Amino acid sequence: MTFNPDPAAPLRTLAALPGFAATPLRTLSQPAGPTILIKDERDRMGLSAFKAVGGIHAVATLMAERGDIPTFVCASAGNHGYAVATGARLLGAKARIHLSRSTPAPFVTRLESAGAEVVISDARYDELLLEAAADAATTGAILLSDTADTLNDRPPALVMEGYTLIAEELRAVFEVSGRWPTEVYLQAGVGGLAAAMAHMVRANWRVQPRLVIVEPEAAPCLAASAKAGRPVRVEGPDSVMGRLDCKAPSVLAHAVLARCEVEYAAVSDAAAQTAADHLAFAGLPTTPSGAAGLAALLSAAPPADARPLIILTEGPLA
Repeated sequence: MTFNPDPAAPLRTLAALPGFAATPLRTLSQPAGPTILIKDERDRMGLSAFKAVGGIHAVATLMAERGDIPTFVCASAGNHGYAVATGARLLGAKARIHLSRSTPAPFVTRLESAGAEVVISDARYDELLLEAAADAATTGAILLSDTADTLNDRPPALVMEGYTLIAEELRAVFEVSGRWPTEVYLQAGVGGLAAAMAHMVRANWRVQPRLVIVEPEAAPCLAASAKAGRPVRVEGPDSVMGRLDCKAPSVLAHAVLARCEVEYAAVSDAAAQTAADHLAFAGLPTTPSGAAGLAALLSAAPPADARPLIILTEGPLA
């Protein structure tokens, strides 16, 4: 399957829902470095994360195609599940979200407040994916994962199509200002956001930047897959970057990134925490996952005349 998204589709889906608006592009000045552009996704549709545009778009699209009121099932490290649950609530469907017991308590509270049934187990993320798939097969629910096991897995492709909206919002700003970024840092877990953004940048941006895919040192599955030329699993300890701590990539995301001319960077837990502290001091509180792009940027130390762009993917957990 060729990833050929329609970036206008998520705008049609989401613009009709409450709370939709383009998220801001901010700047962060440094005394001895470049001014950093920050796409601030921390309040996307009130969901505290970029995942809103993917999960809600996929729920709406699948419901429109089916014409019934289904139950959606997924595994999540927190934000994807919240997007699916919110989409289901807004559109009158149901959601059942599989979480690891290590998931921070605020995510559980958010999911329950969105009306989702929460299933908690001792499984790690890749094991949760199997549990959710078994749930859907047994109950007849729609499996709405944000990671694809095959190139033809449509629900994850719809989630990625939702993410293309972020790249289009950025392109619209840069077309007007003419001040395009020289490099873009895209953090990645299974790779859906990074691949969707990379695809849109390479396809539609008039001025082409470097693209750097940022992963935790504990889970560089996309970099390892790029080196191997096929999707591969990695092993490592748990990372403080909980939403990025994925040991196996999305097959679809790997395939898209393979044709997008990207570079890879791995960041330590300490560097990600330092970057999160830096952003909090600047009045932009986030988590180590949300700050991973800044961690990679600071490690790279670009010249003062660079125009780096990062994605602030989520707000603080509490």
